[in-house]
Amino acid sequence: MTTLLIATLLSAQQGPHTDTIGPAPVQIAPPRPNYPFPDGHSYVYGAEWHLITAGTGVVRMDAAGNDRKVTATAESSGAVNVLFPVHDRFESHFDPRTFCSLSIFKHSEEGSHKRETSIQFDYARKRSTLDEKNLKTGETKHVENDLAGCTTDVITGFYYLQSLPLQLGASYEFPISDGKTTVVRATVEKREQIRVPAGSFPTVLVTAEATSGPLQSKGRVWVWYSEDPSHTPVQMRAKLGWGTLLFRLQRIER
Repeated sequence: MTTLLIATLLSAQQGPHTDTIGPAPVQIAPPRPNYPFPDGHSYVYGAEWHLITAGTGVVRMDAAGNDRKVTATAESSGAVNVLFPVHDRFESHFDPRTFCSLSIFKHSEEGSHKRETSIQFDYARKRSTLDEKNLKTGETKHVENDLAGCTTDVITGFYYLQSLPLQLGASYEFPISDGKTTVVRATVEKREQIRVPAGSFPTVLVTAEATSGPLQSKGRVWVWYSEDPSHTPVQMRAKLGWGTLLFRLQRIER
């Protein structure tokens, strides 16, 4: 259960986005004018693995000067914490005018592995820079990759989807980056009534999977967004090679 999996486990828009059913341009569209970002809302999720409580995940957005900041934490609990303890923290900054990610910081403690990773996006140079340190061995690495254009990241991408119209049958393609760029296709599959600890919600089910890049064939993510203007992500499911994680909304803290 990595910070990536908290969210993966992955109104009309202006600009280049097309809301027709079928393929959309592989790029990030800016939010519509006066889009109400969910600032100050903490989504608290319970994580389940094979019906066993696996831990808690919290995702939150806040204004941070001219940027928006997204933070996420993952904490294992119960038997899972004994078998494979997880204590992860994630922070991303993005430009609210464009939805382009600016930087990512990750602190990961998963089993015996402990590392910190920092990623910077330099759109002027069309390069992303990754610096990582193994906190157990002290080993470091520095990697630069090509950056074709505006991209989102693995956590902020769910907020990006939340901002879209999410009309039934619509399909969206956009890039996400964790140092290297992956193209994701998200499709609004159907309406469904979902009950979670936070309540009962009419939702639209969105499925997302990578169509190219390093995350291709690594799994699939299902997200149930509330069918109202807020598009709150009330439930998420991530299918991975070793099993499936389910995240159910416990509450929204403000």
